[in-house]
Amino acid sequence: MKRGTGIIVCYLLLLLTALLPAQKTAAPVVSLSLPQPFSNLITPVSTPTPEPSYGFESRALWVVRHTLTSPEAVRELVARTKENGFTDLVVQIRGRGDAWYASNLEPRAEELGTQPGQFDPLAQVIDQAHLVGIRVHAWINMYLVANLDPLPRNRGHLIYRHPEWIMVPKAISKELYGTDPADPGYLSQIVEHSKQQRTELEGLYTSPAHPQVKDNIFEIWMDVARNYEVDGLHFDYVRYPNPQFDYSRVSLDRFRAMIEKDLDTENRDFLAKEFEKDPLIYATSFPEKYAQFQRDQVTDLVGRIYKGVKRIRSNALVSAAVFANETEASRSRYQDWKLWLSRGWLDILCPMAYTTETESFRRQISSAIANSAGRRVWGGIGAWRQTADQTIEKINVARELGAQGFILFSYDSSIQASPLNPQADYLKRVHEALKSGSQQIRSQ
Repeated sequence: MKRGTGIIVCYLLLLLTALLPAQKTAAPVVSLSLPQPFSNLITPVSTPTPEPSYGFESRALWVVRHTLTSPEAVRELVARTKENGFTDLVVQIRGRGDAWYASNLEPRAEELGTQPGQFDPLAQVIDQAHLVGIRVHAWINMYLVANLDPLPRNRGHLIYRHPEWIMVPKAISKELYGTDPADPGYLSQIVEHSKQQRTELEGLYTSPAHPQVKDNIFEIWMDVARNYEVDGLHFDYVRYPNPQFDYSRVSLDRFRAMIEKDLDTENRDFLAKEFEKDPLIYATSFPEKYAQFQRDQVTDLVGRIYKGVKRIRSNALVSAAVFANETEASRSRYQDWKLWLSRGWLDILCPMAYTTETESFRRQISSAIANSAGRRVWGGIGAWRQTADQTIEKINVARELGAQGFILFSYDSSIQASPLNPQADYLKRVHEALKSGSQQIRSQ
């Protein structure tokens, strides 16, 4: 019986040994090898797109809102982006206090008036870009809310509904301090004064110090984060226009309340009496503290928004377009991006190093990386003002310095014929020049 059992056991072992190789080859892993571009269609729209095939280098494009005016333009945008090897689209969905997406908080962009109401530019970009593995970032202009010429036609625009939210220039702040913002003359004075400063002013801004402005902008960001499968959200105009703004009543009153807490009785009484004649007395008596107060208004909202986005969409990347010179940004625009990075409130920094001079670009990107606190840096290149060869040179500099990518301003200029882009083939030329560099990156 034992011998018979041994023979059976040996037979079974031999049988199993013979079957194992057969099992490995009998059920191969099924791999679908679909021709391009159909192989990309298996990417679910709701799934965040993967890191690009260029390793960790992101190749991004700022896309100005005027490109998003029709489904055909969106299809062309995505096709060109894919064809030319770009990985990220940063699409402007709030340009001037308007919405290029489905919003209940702001009026639909006037430029979309000829399109059916169901046309949602942001949704279409996301759907089509995700199908071909391109990431989409929602670009939101923060405080700049209206051009000066022409002013918004829609009377539902916030500059008409909330003129008290608009930044006030220092030169007319004494006069406007006691004026009711509901008075038509209030807004018109700001507009007329601003028109005289066109060379230094892009338009009308809302006040970062106004609590309702903060709440409004925060809700706009959260609305997008909740309702769209974006891969990221992008700050722009997250600053004051210059040191001559904002001297609105709310800003001056809030600063006064802050300062008075630390004053002795004698100085408090003196300044209170002077305030009756000059509502700027606190700001002019403590100029450095007022400048810091203004920086704090922007910084507080950046932090609040970053945390809010991460609660809703933890994998979304929060980025910002900033002035490349960090000293100028902080001193004259109250944009303290070094502090934001140190507090972990940005995932990607996009310094707008728009200079045509390569060595200036090198210094700006090097400084950004040095101050990045370990966060990603995309070198912002002003493609509209230089040749494709100059742009390629700066891309290579950004790579040498260790930037995680680059971003061109802008897609829109790159597809238009101009003296610097006579064949309107800017993206193609950049793509072809970088092919050899991509191979080097993949091999690392």
